[in-house]
Amino acid sequence: MLAIFKPGQGFYTRVCSAVGLGLLACMGGMWLAPQFSGRRILGLEPIYTQAAVVVLAIAIVAAIGYWLIGVKPRAVDFFIATEGEMKKVNWSTRKEVTGSTTLVIGFTIFLAALCFLLDYVFAVVLQWVGVLESTK
Repeated sequence: MLAIFKPGQGFYTRVCSAVGLGLLACMGGMWLAPQFSGRRILGLEPIYTQAAVVVLAIAIVAAIGYWLIGVKPRAVDFFIATEGEMKKVNWSTRKEVTGSTTLVIGFTIFLAALCFLLDYVFAVVLQWVGVLESTK
């Protein structure tokens, strides 16, 4: 029941998902700890209450993660299929990415300059016609 389903397949996808879930659980614990500062549960000191709540929350997230990432057949099949599809992806070269990024940044600067120019022209024309007042 607790054995890993298809243990040799989808390794990297599972590892990355487990690391992401672990980071999420730790950040949740960091958020949860101050929520219990100064509180006593079952007569424990507040620091022990905080620690117990954080450890319990992380343990629950870890159990759910283990079940989803390692045991549940549909989720595991999804991870295996995802890794298989990622191997088929045609990744862009560094030159292609650099060229595309340069083009996007250049076009963005061009559009910003065009918007500035049109705004300035409309402001001058509308002030000349008398629709806008001069701010000088």
